[in-house]
Amino acid sequence: MEFLGIGWQDWLFAALGAALIGLSKGGLPGAGNVSIWIFAEVFGAKESVGYLLPVLVCGDTVAIIIYRRNADWGHVWRLFPPMAIGVLAGWLLFHQIPAQEFRVVMGCLLLMMTALHFGRKWMLRKQQAGEDKVPHAKWFIWSTGVGGGLATMLANAAGPVAAFYLMAVRLPKFAFIGTSAWLFFMINLFKMPFQAQLGTVNVTSIPISLTLGVVAALACLVAPRIVKYIPQRQFEWLVWAVIVFAGVRLIF
Repeated sequence: MEFLGIGWQDWLFAALGAALIGLSKGGLPGAGNVSIWIFAEVFGAKESVGYLLPVLVCGDTVAIIIYRRNADWGHVWRLFPPMAIGVLAGWLLFHQIPAQEFRVVMGCLLLMMTALHFGRKWMLRKQQAGEDKVPHAKWFIWSTGVGGGLATMLANAAGPVAAFYLMAVRLPKFAFIGTSAWLFFMINLFKMPFQAQLGTVNVTSIPISLTLGVVAALACLVAPRIVKYIPQRQFEWLVWAVIVFAGVRLIF
């Protein structure tokens, strides 16, 4: 049995990916990176970037409604310009990467995001010990921003990059979540016409993406209520273990 040309097993797998997007936007960071692999398996590596983008926007929309008063707009506007330049660079590179090699690119990006995530954890321990050695100069802002824009255009995988910067400037918890929500809402909307020009967002993908976007939005709404019942540390280790598996699988 198929719906919109997709079998029910693929719908279930993709719906799991969409739910993880919503949970990630609603308070379980890292979960959304698993969705990159899930969508690549269901839709193909290159095509999955376009299928996933509207789902992310749906999750972002709910997140900014929930955390609309918590954004630090100074940091949003510091990161948005370099991320936009990274998006443009990714747009220029997108068609230069052969389809058969795109899975390798996505896998490498997932493994890089994993390394960055644990680098961020190490940095947090240093900060707590009073050893703040993270630079706050313009080169740091621009390098993280451009790198994040490139990663998000090629694989929707910029979350850990933005988190690395926002943690470096020591934003409080809710300001961190609100700033991330607004930043990615804006950058994902900015990406939309470029993905449409590349053909990954199209009349075939949009109905499927919006259907899955409903799942992401609902998961984002319920995430704050279920987070307290999930052991954060164990869940986080499970998520990143799956991301490493996904990265290796995409590469090999």
